[in-house]
Amino acid sequence: MMLLATPTGANAAPPASADAVASADTETALVAPDEPGGDQEQTQFYFSGLINFEDDPVPGVEVSIEGGGFDATTVTDADGRWRLYVPEKDTYTFIVDEDTLPEGVIVDPTLLPEGIAPVQGTSASFEVEFGLTNSRVLNLFLGEGTRVTTSFVDQFTERIVNGINFGLLLALAAVGVSLIFGTTGLTNFAHAEMLTFGAVMALLFAGFGLPMWIVIPLVLVAGVALGWGLDAGLWKPLRRRGIGLVQLMIVSIGLSLAGRYVFQFFIGGGTYQLPGAGSPKIDLIGPISLSVIDMWSMGISVLALAGVAYWLLRTRIGKATRAISDNPGLAAASGINVDRVIRVVWMLSASLAAIAGVLWAYFRPGVKWDMGMQVLLLIFAAVTLGGLGTAFGALIGSLIVGILVEVSTLWIPSDLKYVGALVVLILILLVRPQGILGRKERLG
Repeated sequence: MMLLATPTGANAAPPASADAVASADTETALVAPDEPGGDQEQTQFYFSGLINFEDDPVPGVEVSIEGGGFDATTVTDADGRWRLYVPEKDTYTFIVDEDTLPEGVIVDPTLLPEGIAPVQGTSASFEVEFGLTNSRVLNLFLGEGTRVTTSFVDQFTERIVNGINFGLLLALAAVGVSLIFGTTGLTNFAHAEMLTFGAVMALLFAGFGLPMWIVIPLVLVAGVALGWGLDAGLWKPLRRRGIGLVQLMIVSIGLSLAGRYVFQFFIGGGTYQLPGAGSPKIDLIGPISLSVIDMWSMGISVLALAGVAYWLLRTRIGKATRAISDNPGLAAASGINVDRVIRVVWMLSASLAAIAGVLWAYFRPGVKWDMGMQVLLLIFAAVTLGGLGTAFGALIGSLIVGILVEVSTLWIPSDLKYVGALVVLILILLVRPQGILGRKERLG
């Protein structure tokens, strides 16, 4: 929740003996806690500090750091100390949750030293960066004051926009899952690794110094090649042997596990950021603010989804894909080359997943060996919600899931936001089991 603060009382002036936020670029931190941050994945880069009010430590204050697709949260210990590890030296946003401060206490803007200022529209968020060393100390002194929260409407509007952005990138992957299921009946658990593949390829190409406007088409081509290889080398031979759908699903789970650990072998267990990650947000209309990356992400998603819609509705092979989804036996009897269409579907689905992986790396976690698994369950939820095997249903389901995930943080902790989307999925399926655009089927 974003907060505005109005300082009041005797503590509105800075203490004579200390700055509000003191920083030091030394390898040995001025505050070097052993316990705070002990449950985090430790790296060589970290922020740490001490939170005081009237020369007394303030325990139980929730602080977080975010930037470049990374975020982490901790709370101050009994001595008011905290530590947050980050994957690399970069510019981050340090945030104090003022709701966890004592009553009548705020992060007083009048106590901030020269060169330190809150992020626009907030009173407890600060842009911080490293110096020459791998640690940064932020000692924070509090003051008395009144906290004023932004309106619920503004927060709701901001989360709706973020949800649309998230839903669009989910749709890129979900449409591919839906097309594969519609034409082959396969529930492909390895789709998560297709997303990771796209992000890893983008990281590789960007490592050669190529600009992202060249990297994105290269990732698209790499995704097409991956889809062709998977179908030619694995799925088509299995189909010809008459392997059942349950066995094929188990193969996809094994392929997912294998792909995941291949990625870990080559890139390690760290998190890597693509060029331009963490770019500052630009105020647009009212409470809506988006970064240039966010706007490009939404634009690419819309263009890609519009292209898929045109392909399905207007092209010959797209119509053949829909025919196979409706009745593969009748489609084959009418002269449609089913294997050829399925090959094209795999190539299209893998390319969409690869692009979605790049956008997901920008939206939240960065490039990591298991990043695809973080979103796979939501992709399946979107496909099921929209209707199994229907590409347009997958789009609608993805937008609903994306918006629900982001908006739900107004009422539930952010750690539970994915659970909220799944609860809504269950409720909708109780009313309409076939999904929003799915067709009723007779069983038995």
